[in-house]
Amino acid sequence: MPSKLTPARPYKVPDSEKITINLGFVDLGQIDLLVSEGFYANRTDFIRTAIRNQIATHGDAVKQAVARKLLVLGLQRFSVADLEAARAAGHRLQIRVLGLASIADDVTPELALATIESITVLGALHASHAVKAALAERITNL
Repeated sequence: MPSKLTPARPYKVPDSEKITINLGFVDLGQIDLLVSEGFYANRTDFIRTAIRNQIATHGDAVKQAVARKLLVLGLQRFSVADLEAARAAGHRLQIRVLGLASIADDVTPELALATIESITVLGALHASHAVKAALAERITNL
């Protein structure tokens, strides 16, 4: 009898995080004017461009802070195998990321507690609700 199960899709890490901002009506109107004049494709395009320009303006300061605070820049993913290897080696992890820290969905709260000493993330932390709850006292902001 043929199986009706569909294969599991590989885990895809999202490439962005949604944020919400409040703008004054005049600022919003000016953005809409620039969009209607063809300077930007839409409001999001304008906002992303403005953010990138500000980050570029302060690029040296960001690089210095990343080095000073010993942050991993970009994506850092932790699987069950990674955490099991840390536990077997007797290591407790101090996770420090500027970007996205991702703990696999199949990591149990018990394994996370046994292997993760602290988490500092500037950006986003993706983990199951149970793991986030278990590690709540170990998660800090800079």
